[in-house]
Amino acid sequence: MRAGAYILGCAGPALGPEERRFFAEAQPFGFILFARNVEDPDQLRRLTGDLRSTLGRDAPILIDQEGGRVQRMGPPHWRQYLPPLDQTQAAGPAAAARAMYLRARLIAAELHAVGIDVNCTPTCDVARPETHPFLRNRCYSDDPDTVARLARAVVDGQTAGGVLSVMKHIPGHGAAQVDSHHDLPQVGLSLDDLRARDFVPFRALNDLPFAMTSHIVYDALDPENPATFSSRVIGMIRGEIGFQGFLMSDDISMQALSGDLAARCTGARAAGCDAVLHCNGDLAEMQVVAGHAGSFSDPEALRAAAALSCRETPDLVDIGAAEAELMTLVEGRADG
Repeated sequence: MRAGAYILGCAGPALGPEERRFFAEAQPFGFILFARNVEDPDQLRRLTGDLRSTLGRDAPILIDQEGGRVQRMGPPHWRQYLPPLDQTQAAGPAAAARAMYLRARLIAAELHAVGIDVNCTPTCDVARPETHPFLRNRCYSDDPDTVARLARAVVDGQTAGGVLSVMKHIPGHGAAQVDSHHDLPQVGLSLDDLRARDFVPFRALNDLPFAMTSHIVYDALDPENPATFSSRVIGMIRGEIGFQGFLMSDDISMQALSGDLAARCTGARAAGCDAVLHCNGDLAEMQVVAGHAGSFSDPEALRAAAALSCRETPDLVDIGAAEAELMTLVEGRADG
């Protein structure tokens, strides 16, 4: 049975019987976890095992474990990390890439140990003075080449730890001045401005297995539709930016988007998203997603398989030494 073109959440720390039956029938490509799904390592290992067993395959399990505000797994069982921008500033230009590598390698070790194999990071958005606070300190820098360099370090650290990376929010969220969880940002920059700044990190990392779209209207590209619903923008992602991997939407239930859930699913798929991401774990909504997002086409199935083939066995690492080096690089910050 071909996988459904959607990635779904679940309601809590353990699967209920209705969820099990639904997932077994709907066959989502994978799952995404949130803080509501996380209690402790043993529970989380059981949950990831149960999710895969409902599908009968080694499905990808995603999480947003950026560090800082966007960190679904935290103390007392997992480390608390600085917001990315705070860490890169604390480490300084010379040490920032090494610090981001070590941080990513430690995060990957924590994820791999509980059965999570895809992290929705690096954030390749370039910070600007006007970047909305919901995103700004999740960025790595206000310089596009620095963002690209640090994002590559994150990818390398996660890959070494057996975890795949999802770059976001393609083709760039840094110019947005409102929070797309609640309102639809509209960016009036010229195409030349976007090319010179926002597109740069995504072009540099266009070899990654996964990317996530942005819910933003770019006037210079498509003044009528946010990127997730725009075949023009996705055409540019595939063409000029050169990303040929597996392209998922950002959360399709975010309030930035108009239309009902069914229309959002069909709109994202028609525009060129390989899969729709639905995060809140609401069973009734997930049934709508499964009914309208469809299953993979042949090219989409090939991109999905190619992305998953990038999973690697973690290398050997001295976790204590990596943690100590990271703390030193961020000037002895115990929360680093």
